[in-house]
Amino acid sequence: MQILIVDDETVIREGIQRTLLNRFPQHRIHHAANAEQAISLLHEHRIHIVLTDILMPGMTGLELMNVSRHRHPHLKWVVISAYSEFAYAQEAVRLGAKDYLLKPIGKEVLAEMIEKLSTEIIKEIELTEEAEVLKKNRKYLQEAVFQRFAAGLDTGRIDMRSIIEQHPHFLLILVKMESDKPVRLENFIIENVMAELIERYGCGFVTVHDSQSLLGLITLQNEGSLPVLLSELRTHLIKYLRVPFQIMHTERIQHFEAVPEEVQRMRQASTMQIYEHYANGGDRAVEVAQQYIRSHYQEDLSLEKVAAIVYLNPVYFSQLFKQKTGQGFKEYVIQLRLDQAKLLLANPKLKLVDIAERIGYKDMRHFTQVFRKKYGVTPSEFRQGFGVHSSDSC
Repeated sequence: MQILIVDDETVIREGIQRTLLNRFPQHRIHHAANAEQAISLLHEHRIHIVLTDILMPGMTGLELMNVSRHRHPHLKWVVISAYSEFAYAQEAVRLGAKDYLLKPIGKEVLAEMIEKLSTEIIKEIELTEEAEVLKKNRKYLQEAVFQRFAAGLDTGRIDMRSIIEQHPHFLLILVKMESDKPVRLENFIIENVMAELIERYGCGFVTVHDSQSLLGLITLQNEGSLPVLLSELRTHLIKYLRVPFQIMHTERIQHFEAVPEEVQRMRQASTMQIYEHYANGGDRAVEVAQQYIRSHYQEDLSLEKVAAIVYLNPVYFSQLFKQKTGQGFKEYVIQLRLDQAKLLLANPKLKLVDIAERIGYKDMRHFTQVFRKKYGVTPSEFRQGFGVHSSDSC
């Protein structure tokens, strides 16, 4: 039997582990300090029982249960908390928790609970293990074949008639993320959320399309429920994901051969679509970026450099910046520099080359070209229009 303890307090994790190992030395104990570590361990090991704290930094214990229960339906969950509010207990039970314990946990209560759950698990394993393995193997094979087919790759001699017969009509939903870092946790979250919604609104499955995209196939019970499904999907992903994402879908498909073409069409459409605003910090990130640009416009500014200042992916930052300001990043920087140039041109003591350097242009010719393109006159002509004369005109 394998047990996972999830709690952000080291002393709690180690205390529970000591108690369990003293009473159940035959069991293997794992522990995690947060939900992300827990999800990795659930991937790597055949966990049977999870003891999880409710309130932890980042994803809570209840949220961990919610995003994990579809992928790991066999798990026995026990919620641990120092908070006795009944609402937490109700939510834990609704999500399938077997018990709800308050800190500090009595050793005898903990041992009795593990003994009871162990007996349940042994009986369940005897009845369902073989059937579950066969079902999972079928599921993974089906998803792997569909993944290759959707990508336009050869599926060999594998017969896809079972999938086609189950779904005489269907639609596809593609969720694409934007991140420079591995998105293993995000993949897991999307897969579980999509799978649960597909099961609720119809039938189908979810498969990984590539390293940053997941593809769902669903035959809806009610064609009119698609907007509700998509709205719920978006709400959940905004809540749980920490990276920008896009949601795209097809219309109703009746010919399976159309899948690769439809997937390619969605991928092309994604290049023109704004990524979802995934966190409340987006507005603040643009404000910080604008402040930085205003303070450093005379320096060599690049999109990549400013995006790094606000810890965002350059592609997403570019889209977000334009969405919030109405201007592209480059356009915004040029406008800021030229506004400052017009002020400096009113000073007859400043040479044009000095003004160019002060606003971030080391090449006088480039400065002149940019200024003329924007205002239809050169900097010298603009200055003369104000009746200002300097040594540049002599």
